Amino acid sequence: MAFFGCSSVIFIYATLIAVLLARSNAIDVFHEWHVTLDTTVKPLNVNQTVIAINGLFPGPLINVTTNDLVHVNVFNNLDEPLLFTWHGIQQRLNSWQDGVSGTNCPILPGTNWTYVFQTKDQIGSFFYYPSINFQKAAGGFGPIRINNRDVIAVPFPKPEAEFDLLIGDWSYEYYKTSRSMLGTKDMPNYANPDIILMNGKGPYGHPLSKAFESFTVTQGKTYRFRISNVGNALSFNFRIQNHQLVLVETEGSYTTQITLDSLDVHVGQSYSVLVTTNQSEADYYIVSTPKLTSTIGSSSLVGIGVLHYSNSRAKVTGPLPNGPDPFDLEFSLNQAKSIRWSLKTGAARPNPQGSFNVTNVTLSQTFILQGSLEQIRGLPRYTVNNVSYLTNDTPLKLADYCVDGAGVYQLDAFPHQSVNANALDGVSVVSGIHKGWAEFIFKNSLDVIDSWHLDGFGFFVVGFGKGDWRPELRNIYNLVDPVVRSTVQVYPKGWTAVYAFLDNPGMWNLRSQILKHWYLGQELYIRVHDNDPNPAKERPPPENLLMCGIFDSSRAPAPASAPSPANGTDRYLGTSCNLVKK
Repeated sequence: MAFFGCSSVIFIYATLIAVLLARSNAIDVFHEWHVTLDTTVKPLNVNQTVIAINGLFPGPLINVTTNDLVHVNVFNNLDEPLLFTWHGIQQRLNSWQDGVSGTNCPILPGTNWTYVFQTKDQIGSFFYYPSINFQKAAGGFGPIRINNRDVIAVPFPKPEAEFDLLIGDWSYEYYKTSRSMLGTKDMPNYANPDIILMNGKGPYGHPLSKAFESFTVTQGKTYRFRISNVGNALSFNFRIQNHQLVLVETEGSYTTQITLDSLDVHVGQSYSVLVTTNQSEADYYIVSTPKLTSTIGSSSLVGIGVLHYSNSRAKVTGPLPNGPDPFDLEFSLNQAKSIRWSLKTGAARPNPQGSFNVTNVTLSQTFILQGSLEQIRGLPRYTVNNVSYLTNDTPLKLADYCVDGAGVYQLDAFPHQSVNANALDGVSVVSGIHKGWAEFIFKNSLDVIDSWHLDGFGFFVVGFGKGDWRPELRNIYNLVDPVVRSTVQVYPKGWTAVYAFLDNPGMWNLRSQILKHWYLGQELYIRVHDNDPNPAKERPPPENLLMCGIFDSSRAPAPASAPSPANGTDRYLGTSCNLVKK
């Protein structure tokens, strides 16, 4: 347990100095969010309730710079508990702010809680969303930009403007209705997406669209589009009629700059592309079409927006620009292999990204993780190595801090290199060796493109392959310039390999980004622990830490140093780890 006494004063003092130095080039950024179930912010001409933030769908932009401290005071006006997670923000030394069920107690209805996290040593394009109760299917998502500090050069000329473009599949059905059907015998053919939205708007020309997304540009300029797949099920191919895309960044890494006609974006992934408006003054289609899905006779699953030249006087017309065959996975696989890390470019720091490489690393451990759909007690569940994650009422991180996990989870209780003999539910937590290099092999037994995300880290994407993974396939890994990101696709009946340096202590979620898979158990947690009590290794819990599960929150008074919550409803832990008497 990580309690700190007088012997730790010198460490704390050193940490405070480090924090002050880190903040010397940072600012505090404050947001106040009121999260509601809204029937007026309709993405389409259907009666539908969405999750809005301050009346917005999608939610407000978080626009910050490397090392800034972000404060987000979330008022939960829903009728059920709520958590937000910050997709791709690494939460250095601070998994307490990660915003998933294994690290945080939920914000109860009618209460508020303030997240405080630092964009430590990061740049790039990310997004946020609700992480529990299948709420992401109703919205609540929004963009995050982390800009370079002024002293760090960006590896391309300053664009004329930047646009955030959140694209994803969407269902007409109320998320609670969809949720009630998940995990039932009626699930297999249930809850397929109905339409593709761009920034919460329906496709151009679609009869149900109240509005469509349009970007106004000037001829002869270059613009940066930050594209995120905020959907729940479908990968998509993105393209702009008569315009090429120059890929420059993905999830905090500058890439080698390649020119593309179209780009595959898988669930949970983010990219930056540069678009030069070098065509005649007109309007042009912006298109996203799903992978492994036929759109013949179904215009709803084609996302359509408009690139509008400022002097254009005619509406966009004609056929949509062609993209790759949606069933051609060879195209997608080859494009994925072509996305590489720029070894000559600095990012959050002035030294080149290539200063951190994996050409000669020694692996400390290997995780071989197979995602699959199984039957448990006669009902469908998604699993990792035949274990479907069972969410506990007590966050793992809180139990780890207060009682060494006792009564909440058992460390390394399930296999992490083989498939369990029988499909079962369990609280799967595995040991990650602190400051060790871990190899993760993601295997996909399904007929859909899966997508895996690791909180707390960026990982090096070293390999893709078809069929089963074998140790000798390490010989085909790209160890020279693999791109670093936090979300990676795994093709049907295939595998993907990544390396991660586990230098960030905490309790970190590893999950499928396909919402149905995640909700029904395709996840686990990695406990990266360092026994050193130096808080520079891992931050102690925040003063406003919420209590739940086996811990008693009602009797934990707010410490005298705690700030007054805006409406008096924040619940504080202080330093108490009281157990509920049951």
